[in-house]
Amino acid sequence: MGPIPLCVLLSVWALAVAAEVNTLDDDYTWPQWKVPLVRKRRTVQLSSPDFSAHLPPELSGTCGIECQRRLPTPSLDDLEQFLSYETVYENGTRTFTSVSVQGLNEVTAWTRNASSNSRHKREVYGTDTRFTISDKQFSTKYPFSTTVKISTGCSGVLVSPKHVLTAAHCIHDGKDYIDGAQKLRVGILKEKSRRGKGGKGRGGRGKGRRRKGDKGKEEVEEKEENEGNGDRKGKGRGRKSRSRRSAESEKPSFRWTRVKQTQIPKGWFKGVSDGLAADYDYAVLELKKAPKVKHMDLGVIPSVKKLPAGRIHFSGFDDDRPGNLVYRFCSVSEESNDLLYQHCDAKPGSSGSGVYIRLKEPGKKKWKRKIIAVFSGHQWVDVNGNGMQQDYNVAVRITPLKYAQICHWVHGASNECQVA
Repeated sequence: MGPIPLCVLLSVWALAVAAEVNTLDDDYTWPQWKVPLVRKRRTVQLSSPDFSAHLPPELSGTCGIECQRRLPTPSLDDLEQFLSYETVYENGTRTFTSVSVQGLNEVTAWTRNASSNSRHKREVYGTDTRFTISDKQFSTKYPFSTTVKISTGCSGVLVSPKHVLTAAHCIHDGKDYIDGAQKLRVGILKEKSRRGKGGKGRGGRGKGRRRKGDKGKEEVEEKEENEGNGDRKGKGRGRKSRSRRSAESEKPSFRWTRVKQTQIPKGWFKGVSDGLAADYDYAVLELKKAPKVKHMDLGVIPSVKKLPAGRIHFSGFDDDRPGNLVYRFCSVSEESNDLLYQHCDAKPGSSGSGVYIRLKEPGKKKWKRKIIAVFSGHQWVDVNGNGMQQDYNVAVRITPLKYAQICHWVHGASNECQVA
């Protein structure tokens, strides 16, 4: 599926969220979780990494849902070891931080969900349901603007003004850091400068009016629909100016920012968590400079399949559509405590994308998007633990423990991470 006109994409988007928007039931609100606390115990200096690994095209040997059921439940000591982490700084130095986990018994039960019998092939099968968002006036607006490109070839999502959540395998292959991770950069799609040809005269003032008109609107769909209607109504100079801007910038451009430090859980490393390594395929990058882009908060949900349509959404920079932002949505076919199995059409490059859903805020009628998982990508899964492997698209869920750790990385102070 190639580039889609904005009006068509808006119509499809409206149909995709219709069930969610019309389901004004209090059952579909963001649950409030009391999460455990992850605190620093000790930090030691390590030798500098070699940065000799290469980004794997796909992951193999992942212990799937049935396989994981045969593994013993991790103890508190195990969890503290898995959640301990390495930090790599922009100058190439590295530290290891051990952690303690407090209040784990106070967390609301995180029930294990039964898997279904459905099995799906990965990447693109049948009709390609991905949408290329080629209109920069749309791709640079929330929620798409939260998606970033990682210089190692993956995607990521802004979860704070200065922090990006991505997949750990985009930075580290389990044994060493990826070549290029030492000079890691994050790219954000940028609009054409308003001081250019397209920003002069009435065109520039017109864009100002649209921004003022959008101010105060909480729902993204309302913003997108209003902007779309404005484009259709503007048959004069505004529409001509927009066409000229699109023609002048055929290739999307990025604003690149250096990464100050990278943090990866020890559970991702080879030989630490055995068959649970895929559960820790996430990392957080701290940027040297905060981009002026709205971020998306993290959320914790016990079951995705019980939501309206069980549908998830994410955008990334798929390799087969270079430089373009690619959006998709699909239903989850299976889920475990830590992993989501789905059949969203995807290609390499989308790994690390933020998987989000949309629920109502508690006590309000307003809907809000939150990141509930990190898209890991195509994996060969050991389904039953007998060596027989099957391919899936896999996403790593944000659990209460992972929320506590990521929040700890982002804020530093654990007192800001007690409720999800």
